[in-house]
Amino acid sequence: MGRSGKKRARSETPGSTTNPRNKYSDNPPDFASLASLYPSFKPYVFFSSSSSSRPRIDWTDYNATRELTRVLLLHDHSLNWWIPDGQLCPTVPNRSNYIHWINDLLSSQILPTSDKAIVKGFDIGTGANCIYPLLGASLFGWSFVGSDITDVALEWAQKNVQSNPHISNLIEIRHSPSEIKVLLGVVKESETFDFCMCNPPFFETFEESGLNPKTSCGGTHAEMVCDGGEQAFVTRIIQDSAVLRERFRWYTSMLGKKATLKVLVSKLWEVGVTVVKTTEFVQGQTSRWGLAWSFVPPVRKIVAVPTPSVSSKKSVLSFMLEGIKREFSAADVLRSVDEFFKRFGATSKLNSNAFSVDIVASRDQCNTITNRDDDVRSQTLDDGSSLQLPQDDLSFRILVFQQMPGTLLIKGSLQHKDCPLSGLFSLVFGSLEESLKSKFCR
Repeated sequence: MGRSGKKRARSETPGSTTNPRNKYSDNPPDFASLASLYPSFKPYVFFSSSSSSRPRIDWTDYNATRELTRVLLLHDHSLNWWIPDGQLCPTVPNRSNYIHWINDLLSSQILPTSDKAIVKGFDIGTGANCIYPLLGASLFGWSFVGSDITDVALEWAQKNVQSNPHISNLIEIRHSPSEIKVLLGVVKESETFDFCMCNPPFFETFEESGLNPKTSCGGTHAEMVCDGGEQAFVTRIIQDSAVLRERFRWYTSMLGKKATLKVLVSKLWEVGVTVVKTTEFVQGQTSRWGLAWSFVPPVRKIVAVPTPSVSSKKSVLSFMLEGIKREFSAADVLRSVDEFFKRFGATSKLNSNAFSVDIVASRDQCNTITNRDDDVRSQTLDDGSSLQLPQDDLSFRILVFQQMPGTLLIKGSLQHKDCPLSGLFSLVFGSLEESLKSKFCR
């Protein structure tokens, strides 16, 4: 529902992002291409005579930012969309970050697996733009309840849903009768959800909301301002969650100020949550933070520490990369994993969409990686004859997960648990851990 009050210069092509599965991560919007395809957008694009300069738009022009959002939703997501003058205009790449983070939480093994056929989400303060239900339904087929308190927001959110009949059956727009309670009184009796999400009013005064002169995303008083700002608003969500508890698997919110994060995390532990997760969303030069919590008892996780014993045959191992230097991203770590194994001659296939690397390594390559001197190729039987050892390759997958700003989880899993070389897996994984920590961590 708002913009950060900090004065930040916005990049002209909002392409950098912390979530690697956001389609705009490595593919920022091409203004020239969009202008050629959509004549209504062309008047807002400024072309430079210099071949090295990219086309740009005037971010202080509300009509330009609104038209960009419209064409991106149509071009990239096949969504019809519009909002009236003055209503908050969301940036699609930034909002996509949040949606993909929700998907990461749902796909993680932190909580027990849900047996629901369709994921169901709740968007607190969906606004006239209804951006999160539209993106969640179109990208992942999720169903949504979107709530709001103003007549204009409810009317236009419903129009945006009805303008997309291919997903309209997945989204319900619901009136919230109270500004004090954001979930209680809106969530129906016996209803359960996989998650809730919220872009809260970031500011305490409407004057504060206009401190950034370099952008114009609109926004009404109800969308931008709350007594006590975002901290007070998200505290209301926490209070409601303490009553509803496991009726939502995940409660989440976006935040505009990093300082708010620490205060709210302390409040969460006080109400007895079982899990807290945080992240940072970076788009261009704008940062937002994500906060998630749950009352569901988590699945017990055992982080295996590689040991020198080759007899250890754990099929899934993991370690944390903490204190990552600011100049490095999760994508840098993923590429380094790929390069690490290729350096030793192993076959390595990087999948940037799944954020994984599949590796196949021979016994010799495993021994080289782990600095083992193992030239034994046969065993002597009791009768003096020789039995050749199997020469199967070691096949495994490495996954990179964002945990919170500056922290990544690296997870490795054997593809064939009964492989004769499976005992080497912990040693190989340990060598990778040592390499990554020396390169990326402070």
